[in-house]
Amino acid sequence: MSVSRFGGAAALMLAALALSACTTTGGSKGGFLSSGKANPSALYISALQGGIVSRSGLKLTDSELQRALEAEYRALEAAPGGQPVAWTGQSVSGQVVAAAPYQVGQQNCRQYTHKLNAKGRQIEARGAACRNSNGTWTPLT
Repeated sequence: MSVSRFGGAAALMLAALALSACTTTGGSKGGFLSSGKANPSALYISALQGGIVSRSGLKLTDSELQRALEAEYRALEAAPGGQPVAWTGQSVSGQVVAAAPYQVGQQNCRQYTHKLNAKGRQIEARGAACRNSNGTWTPLT
């Protein structure tokens, strides 16, 4: 192997090693290439406008509400129809099940159910949401 080939291979390996330390799942604690911006999932959660979990009448802690809304988003965005997305809080747990997507104009929409278990009580909220062009979901009223 010539010196120039070795130098190019070494530079490639060094670049690969440097990039292997980067991550996209670490939030704002990324490596030296990180932008330091807040977690973009906040946009998707806030677009749900409290989700259907807020219609349940159940008082949730901030942490429980965050988990519930994340489950709603994951069910709407990626879960196959009928597949539950579960979450657990300190005193409440739940699961979100989205039906198969359907079209309304140019938007994909889904009906979904959020079942909550709180101190032996089971509460169910139902609703529908449509996906916006930016990837957020807006609940239908």
